[in-house]
Amino acid sequence: MSEHENSQVSVEEMAHAFEEESADVDLSVYAIEDWVTLALFWAMAVCIFLQFFTRYALNNSLAWTEEVAANALVLVVFLGSVMCVRLGRHIAVDLIYRFLSKPVGRGLEVIVDVIVIGFFAYMSWLMWRYIGIVGGERMVTVDLPRGPVFYTIFIAFVLMTLRALQNFVKDLTAKRSVREEAEDLGPTGV
Repeated sequence: MSEHENSQVSVEEMAHAFEEESADVDLSVYAIEDWVTLALFWAMAVCIFLQFFTRYALNNSLAWTEEVAANALVLVVFLGSVMCVRLGRHIAVDLIYRFLSKPVGRGLEVIVDVIVIGFFAYMSWLMWRYIGIVGGERMVTVDLPRGPVFYTIFIAFVLMTLRALQNFVKDLTAKRSVREEAEDLGPTGV
């Protein structure tokens, strides 16, 4: 076969690839915090686009877009962390589990769950105290309170605590731990 015939076949195969029926989309793996995070992400993207467009196309940038985008990024990070806790996708050193027996590994997972719950609960308490100190501040470029941003971060820490409690219960009762299920999901997590 010539090189030209090979390229025709591959082009034809590519054209027929679009005719295949797509698989059903499963949205059940997503929780409410995932959808809120997605909406905030797109709000941030719009602010960044506005900043870029007004600065480089109109040569007159909107100052408020940078601050709003920065606050949206903070919220995306903290609300996205809730999803990572729920799915067991936070960075962890799990090499040690490969060298431990299954019962010892499960015991270590439960201990780690207790530490994680304590950490998120403590961070929730610290954020609550922080809100008490600076909760009345206003944004610099937009005359809006920063309190909603701080309260959203507080809610994210509370949700992380609750999701960590769910993982703890699952690790105690289920046959497969949250860590084992996260390994099965692969690097993308979905």
